[in-house]
Amino acid sequence: MSSSAATPPSFVAMTKLPPRTILITGVSKGLGRALALEIAKEGHTVIGCSRAQDKLDTLQTDLNGTNNKHLLIKADVQSDSNVAELARSVVESKGVPDIIECFYYQRETEGGNVKVMEGEDKSELPVNNAGTINKNNKLWEVPVEEFDAVIDTNIKGVANVMRHFLPLMVGKKQGVVVNMSSGWGRSAAAQVAPYCASKWAIEGLTKSVAKELPEGMAIVALSPGVINTDMLTSCFGASASLYQTPEAWYLSLLSLISCKC
Repeated sequence: MSSSAATPPSFVAMTKLPPRTILITGVSKGLGRALALEIAKEGHTVIGCSRAQDKLDTLQTDLNGTNNKHLLIKADVQSDSNVAELARSVVESKGVPDIIECFYYQRETEGGNVKVMEGEDKSELPVNNAGTINKNNKLWEVPVEEFDAVIDTNIKGVANVMRHFLPLMVGKKQGVVVNMSSGWGRSAAAQVAPYCASKWAIEGLTKSVAKELPEGMAIVALSPGVINTDMLTSCFGASASLYQTPEAWYLSLLSLISCKC
């Protein structure tokens, strides 16, 4: 299996996978949560992280309906030391993950303050599934803290996860990493320049890392399509409801994973 960094042109029918250990960042909401629930039903072990302990507790209860082997940990992917500790905890408890899916944190402004949301992407969103987008504005009108939040989450968060988990996977010479990209990582739009820049960065980062991985591993930048999430609503308003839900989307991702594993 060779490394790659592209969204497949079409999704094939999902092949039943043997049980895998799957790490999902930004697991507490949106696509990350929907994916965790569905892959648990398929018999896979879910390892998830989020900054929202209350949402992790709720998800843990829902996952326990399948079995009790799952592990959810409070962690902030923007913090390298947090991710280092996450990696240590995961390896001690569950071993090295087979698949890493990065869904990151969305932020939108509310009353001038940064508001954290999780597991959302804008025109598509994440698997590394945490994503952040700036409030619609011309670049020179985007507050510096909003710009920094987008870069710190969408780029540095992905890099932090790969920095601490890839060496473990490389040691086994197997595993798949899915970094959430976007259609705006391959095109551009007005008023979301920071977000577009971050997703173009994920495309380049993923392609570069693909050249560094050994045979037997794969890394992809996934642009899954337009998904009805809170992030989409923050940009598209009521028209976001015209698009597919996170729950309807997960089969596409599982199809991709079945091709790479």
